[in-house]
Amino acid sequence: MSAATVSAETYTVHQKNDWKAKIFPSIGIGLIVIYCLAPFYWMVVSSLRPDSEIFDNSWWPANPTFDNYAAVFSAKNNFAHGLLNSTIVSVAVTIIALLVATFASYALARLEFRGKTLLLFLVIATSMFPLVAIIVPLLKNFSEWGWINTYQAMIIPDLSFSLPLAVWNLTSFFRQMPQELEQAAMVDGCTPAQAFRKVILPIAAPGIFTTAIIIFIGAWNEFLVAVTMINDPTMQPATVLLSKFTGASQFNTPFGSQMAAGVVMTIPLVIMVLLFQRRIVAGLAAGGVK
Repeated sequence: MSAATVSAETYTVHQKNDWKAKIFPSIGIGLIVIYCLAPFYWMVVSSLRPDSEIFDNSWWPANPTFDNYAAVFSAKNNFAHGLLNSTIVSVAVTIIALLVATFASYALARLEFRGKTLLLFLVIATSMFPLVAIIVPLLKNFSEWGWINTYQAMIIPDLSFSLPLAVWNLTSFFRQMPQELEQAAMVDGCTPAQAFRKVILPIAAPGIFTTAIIIFIGAWNEFLVAVTMINDPTMQPATVLLSKFTGASQFNTPFGSQMAAGVVMTIPLVIMVLLFQRRIVAGLAAGGVK
């Protein structure tokens, strides 16, 4: 057998292996995407169905309509104001949690002191308390302080669960960064604060953005604290208003309007994840060389 024949056979085998190596991961990724997007697709389809077709199992409504979206933003539901309240609370929780967690996690990652590991476990353990166990004491305290129907009544409980997770995530991220980065910056004339601001924070952007997404989604979807602390319709977030949608009568559940409201609440999260995901990938690709 000639060398050319052997080379051709080897090339053919490599082509077959390359084809298998590409097609199977692609199939797996496609199945995962379908599995994740199928509920959202069905929510979109249900939001476009008229009431007469709401229980149909067809892949697309026979008579699609936007009446459910019009009902969502009708004056009686006050849903647009609820979205504004959700945005205010979620943005406030995200900003405060990131500011506190960034400095706290950097200190925990760089400083060496006795009991640091135990402290980290205590930090994450505080987020494991069931919310239903502490909601009544919180309600009593907030009532005495006059915080009912205020933004801080929603922001502070959300922070108590967002901060531990943010500190834990960012501490692990800062630990992966070599201390030589700060040392090199200080050799070039930076102060420790300047080294942190000009060198560490840009490199830590992927971890910070990822943590911000997790915090924002958690605050955006929060329900129990808001429904307990807020009884003023003008202060209630979108999640609480969504649960109070009513149909033509008390015996009619507006499934179409609820699905439409779910779509409206999900779209900002999808857009935010897509926008931040590009920055996360770019930051990870640049790495420490950046």
